[in-house]
Amino acid sequence: MKNKFFRLFFCLFAISFIFSGQFAFAQRKQQTPSKCSHKMDWFGDAKLGIFIHWGIYAVKGISESWSFHNEYLSYQEYMDQLDGFTAKDYNPKLWVKLIEESGARYTVITSKHHDGVALWDTKANDLSIPNKTPAGRDVLTPFIKEVKKSKQLKTGIYFSLIDWSYPDYPNFTKSKTRYKLQEDTVRWNKFRYFMFKQLGEISNQYDPDLIWFDGGWENSPENWNSKGILKLLRKRNKNIIVNSRIEGNLGDYGTPEIGVPITKPKDKYWELCLTMNDSWGYQPRDLHYKTSHELLRTFVDCFTMGGNLLLDIGPSANGTIPAEQVRILKDFGRWTKKHNKAIYNTIGGIPNLPFQGYNALSKDSTILYLYIPYKPIGEIELKGLVNKIEDTWVVGNGTHLDAQVFNKLSWNPKPGNVYISIPEKALDEDITVLALKLDGPIKLYGVEQKTHQK
Repeated sequence: MKNKFFRLFFCLFAISFIFSGQFAFAQRKQQTPSKCSHKMDWFGDAKLGIFIHWGIYAVKGISESWSFHNEYLSYQEYMDQLDGFTAKDYNPKLWVKLIEESGARYTVITSKHHDGVALWDTKANDLSIPNKTPAGRDVLTPFIKEVKKSKQLKTGIYFSLIDWSYPDYPNFTKSKTRYKLQEDTVRWNKFRYFMFKQLGEISNQYDPDLIWFDGGWENSPENWNSKGILKLLRKRNKNIIVNSRIEGNLGDYGTPEIGVPITKPKDKYWELCLTMNDSWGYQPRDLHYKTSHELLRTFVDCFTMGGNLLLDIGPSANGTIPAEQVRILKDFGRWTKKHNKAIYNTIGGIPNLPFQGYNALSKDSTILYLYIPYKPIGEIELKGLVNKIEDTWVVGNGTHLDAQVFNKLSWNPKPGNVYISIPEKALDEDITVLALKLDGPIKLYGVEQKTHQK
């Protein structure tokens, strides 16, 4: 009898232990996203960032790093550009002022590209702008200092894991390699020590809010020691954000490039990095610029799908930003300043069947914003809205509009169609924004209600 009682007691204890362990594990799983979400709050709210590709490739106005890697010119010809990088007209304060004016909430600058030329005074080797160019000085630090003074901007730094110039890095050009990594781990470890030293300098000297990694595709997460990289960075800043280009699914957000997503990416947080023309760096012969209107439409497309736009500029070797790029940033500034309430405090919008166009919601889902990038022919239509509309107005203009409901029958639960007419004088020159104040969180007929994410 005692044995039976003991066995019963032991089973009950074991079951209790297992379930308590599962409950604790479930709690841990639930806690993790909230911590991540808190860290990512500023990024989710930012909507717009400005990318800066600056390096010796601006001297000849050629493709950064890839021009020699793909053997369009020799490595020596590429590196001869060091002699022409002067930064003589470089004004980091002016850069930051222009970026702020655009409405951006963060900026990301290249600390070094795949060519290995560092913009700061690195002590890990001597291949840097201060040591090898007529500029003769660190050009990264003054910019970061100005960004840190800004009450508007977060600091992002691009860092290439690849370094095709470093003598102990295995890959060089598309047809030439120095060695095979698996056959010479001693050289690979030398390179990795060098890479960690540079990352340590960036972390300790600049304390960035975000690291924008690139080049991870050339090696495995184990070979890069991706976990070790994150450990190093988080030692200085536990809330640092990194993009998805650090290998091993360890990044905090997705980074689609150039191609505008057709549908909302699966990542909760994501950012489209995009050029104004067809080039990342300064290429004066590339005049294939998108218009400000086209870029603003892409911007709206991104944040209404819950993402950010990281829009690129490429300064010249003397430190000036091309006039066309300045104009586009100022055009962004005009539109973002006018419509700021319909940009930064929004979350992803409703499906496109009720409203066939860009839309977003206020964080409490009680204001529906509609973005009209054209001159409407007739009224704007919205269908399936269960809520009553308490007020409708043109954002940044103040004009109040009538939202008329048609086809609503008292005996039919289906809501009617909402039609809104916009006076021509209230239209914005690029994208007009309407705000619909609802009587509560948005409800759509026949659409499953989901929690909208940033």
